[in-house]
Amino acid sequence: MAGLGARLIDRAYTAYVALGALRRPKGFRTAPDGLPLPPPRLIATVAGTPDADWFLESGRRAARAIREALDRQNAELGRLDSILDFGCGCGRVVRHWAGLNGVAVSGSDYNPGLVRWCRQNLPFARFEVNGLEPPLAFDSDSFDLVYALSVFTHLPEATQRRWLEEFRRVLRPRGHLLLTTHGAAYRNRLHADERERFDAGELVVRRERLAGTNLCTTFHPESYVRNRLAPELELIAFVPEGATGNPHQDLVLLRA
Repeated sequence: MAGLGARLIDRAYTAYVALGALRRPKGFRTAPDGLPLPPPRLIATVAGTPDADWFLESGRRAARAIREALDRQNAELGRLDSILDFGCGCGRVVRHWAGLNGVAVSGSDYNPGLVRWCRQNLPFARFEVNGLEPPLAFDSDSFDLVYALSVFTHLPEATQRRWLEEFRRVLRPRGHLLLTTHGAAYRNRLHADERERFDAGELVVRRERLAGTNLCTTFHPESYVRNRLAPELELIAFVPEGATGNPHQDLVLLRA
């Protein structure tokens, strides 16, 4: 876990985002989909902006990207038995599964406040709190699909590996794992020494001590994803900038 200094920086960042949210109109409490809309401070926590329209639209795009990735593998979402949104936030993507009849939907997040909101407002799904490190509050072989959108983008390598092991535990045989990463589209944001390591196929992690917060930022070269990210899993799709709900992030689909 981060030390006192890291926690203070994280709290300052959270306060900054929340202050921005308070300066914006509150908008509507019920969204066009008929489900409750999170308050601006929670929207800002997961989307980086309190803009309710972008919260809903980015979630819709992310849900569509997940559907399309599975469709290409003849694993249609509606035919699955169970799915897990790891890093579910306040339901940005989960809300789009409300109409999935016969599919058990679950979410897990590091932030208890976000999980609390989901439990109170999205009763069609089960929600649990996870730590920065495994385990999850789910049995082995529980899910046909686990997805983690813009989560590995904020974790150092060792923590990623432990979560990959945990995902293998909760995935059923031949189950799918979908991740998004900061890839080549983010290369120009790197410093010269970071670009050198990125081009050499190395993982680049900024502010590792703040793992699990948006201040820790991780960049995955394509060669790292293909050869080193998850050697125990089968890589079945890599789509540069394919995570349309998380603009410019790459989409990675693996199979147990």
